[in-house]
Amino acid sequence: MSDPLGLLPIAIAAGHGRVDGFQAQQLVAAGLTLLQRSAPLVRALHRRRAGILLPTSPAFITALAASEGRAAVLINPLAAAPEVEYQIADAEVGAVFTTSELERRLPPYVTRVLLDDVPRIARVVSDGMSRDVDLGSHHGLTLEGDTDAPGSAEDAAIVYTSAMAGTALGARLTHANLLSNARATVHAGAMTADDHALALLPFSHLFGLVVSGAAPLLAGGSMTTMARFNAARTIELLEREPVSVLVAVPAVFAGLVELLGRRRAALRGERLRLCICGGAPLSTQVQDRWHELTGTELRQGYGLTEAGPVCLFNRVDLPNRRGTLGVPFPGVRVSVRDPRGPDACADETEGEICVAGPNVFAGYVNVERPPSPNEPWSAGLARDGEWLRTGDRGVRHANGTVSFRGVIKPMFTRNGFNIYPREIERVVMLIPGVRAVRVRRMPEPIRENDIALDVEGDVTVDEVKAWCDAHLASYKRPSEIVIV
Repeated sequence: MSDPLGLLPIAIAAGHGRVDGFQAQQLVAAGLTLLQRSAPLVRALHRRRAGILLPTSPAFITALAASEGRAAVLINPLAAAPEVEYQIADAEVGAVFTTSELERRLPPYVTRVLLDDVPRIARVVSDGMSRDVDLGSHHGLTLEGDTDAPGSAEDAAIVYTSAMAGTALGARLTHANLLSNARATVHAGAMTADDHALALLPFSHLFGLVVSGAAPLLAGGSMTTMARFNAARTIELLEREPVSVLVAVPAVFAGLVELLGRRRAALRGERLRLCICGGAPLSTQVQDRWHELTGTELRQGYGLTEAGPVCLFNRVDLPNRRGTLGVPFPGVRVSVRDPRGPDACADETEGEICVAGPNVFAGYVNVERPPSPNEPWSAGLARDGEWLRTGDRGVRHANGTVSFRGVIKPMFTRNGFNIYPREIERVVMLIPGVRAVRVRRMPEPIRENDIALDVEGDVTVDEVKAWCDAHLASYKRPSEIVIV
């Protein structure tokens, strides 16, 4: 590695924050100790990448540190086994950090490190052999780091996304990309060591990892993690714990508003001051109702995986412009441009949102070709000089804010996750007897959208459902299947 102080986990450790009561420095030290004490792990990672298949938890920080400064493939715990195997093969993963509950999703040949008992013990399973590694010696390990150190240009994370052409692509984010965005989050959200974040988004997605994870820890704050979102449990934690920062997608805030409305009582979360929403379009009705029930503004932002992820945000030192995506993030440049040419659009003129800055990714794994004229999305998102074209439509207003106007790229969102119709259609076409498939988007007020499948062929609804359950992540599975 070229710059050990420029690594994301080392910068996190330097912030001296806490995760579920554990010192972040302790969790990072446990990961480095694991590398020192497990020769099979080091051999498995030699000239290969790491994989992280973990829920949002303290173990995720340990896994980042144990990835040896290399790109760690962030695998969604909701992914189906075939999706997991594809990412492992495509990114040339040598070892995966996971838990005993999730390891069944892994192909049998891959080395796995079970982190059920972090930061005390890790279990390394390789070549049919299993060995417990005592991480206790990390207590004597002092880490020297700097939260402001320039980020390394080496890859830090790979996230599979942009399956517009049918197959997900691994977006490569450097340590510099993620650190610049996490530091910008600290600045735009005025985060300090007094903040306590409730981390309920998956760390396998950059919005969760960077905004609700890395940023509060860089600021020296603390966090409570939630492995799987539960609305009632979230309300309980907001009222019982000293939570000041909540980051979530619109479906989560809509669910919390609905629960609070049924309870007919305002939220008793006295310290809550910063609520950040992104990942999908947010209605002003939810923003208005959230403010009524909590007394706290719900601040919308905008981003995408390939931009590390945040590009726009209604920052705390400016009025919250409900219904807009806010203004450019610190250090990020945003321009609304002609989708068919290089020119910027005038204010109040709809165009394509384009971004540039230190947050923009390094490219895709195994994609070095230009897009095919017949498959414009086959190489993922395009670049136009310094500008990354997001495939999203927007309008810039005279006050500098930007509003979302829909998508150009073939996708939609569900519970804050990206849904790519071509990906689902490709998977369903693999079913014997299927001749044609079409995905339909069904608007749904809480989940944003549901998925409907029209299938032509000699198959039954039960056969299609069973295939989707086995081959697609849970959020990609259809709510309605019609045999045409």
